[in-house]
Amino acid sequence: MSRPPLGFIPEPVTLSLDQIWPSRKPAESLHASRKFKQIVASMQAVGLIEPLSVSQPDKAGGQYVLLDGHLRLLALKQLGHVDAPCLIATDDESYTYNNRVNRISSIQEHKMLRRAVERGVTPERLAKALNVDISLIHKKVKLLEGICPEAIEMLKDQHFSVSMSAVLRKLKPVRQVECLELMFAANNMTVAYATALLAATPPHLLAGESKPRKIRGVTADQMAKMEREMNKGLRKQTCAHHMLTS
Repeated sequence: MSRPPLGFIPEPVTLSLDQIWPSRKPAESLHASRKFKQIVASMQAVGLIEPLSVSQPDKAGGQYVLLDGHLRLLALKQLGHVDAPCLIATDDESYTYNNRVNRISSIQEHKMLRRAVERGVTPERLAKALNVDISLIHKKVKLLEGICPEAIEMLKDQHFSVSMSAVLRKLKPVRQVECLELMFAANNMTVAYATALLAATPPHLLAGESKPRKIRGVTADQMAKMEREMNKGLRKQTCAHHMLTS
């Protein structure tokens, strides 16, 4: 069985930054953005981790069009670098490299940070490299503490905040799964929605010493009604899914 062709040359090639043409003009406020500052801080601490991605060279001038990594290119120039490792695309398809990139999920990020800490990298150094508060690093390293395996499996490809984990760990495993099913059905993965589901949770489904959370202006009966309506909607969606796939 033959393997599908790769969309890029697997080995990075070092190119001069002068040979790389950005495919879009950066916003004037970009240098002041939090994300850009994080990238600069990361490069200062640990260097460039992900190579730039470029097109095949222009036959006339030998220039490369940048497909992915515009912020990294700007950061490299700001830090005084003259070259960078690049992955060269092997096709000229119209859709961009960015459309084919799968960004890491929150759980993958958690595993990378935890592995780094286990190998001796201090949380302080990670915080400096990512230009974030050290408390956020600690929370991301402990992201899955108190989360049941079934819920972790459901979240493995999702992007969610550390505040979401804080809400879920207040629930017993069966309720964690129920709430995630409701959130997926509603296509709403916000902390606010998770907090509303926490407030609607019966006391016997709360973990440990967690107490039912009250939402201002909403009575217990209204919360119970909201829970019943959400469960009814979930059952309807599940039935519709079974009908379409059977």
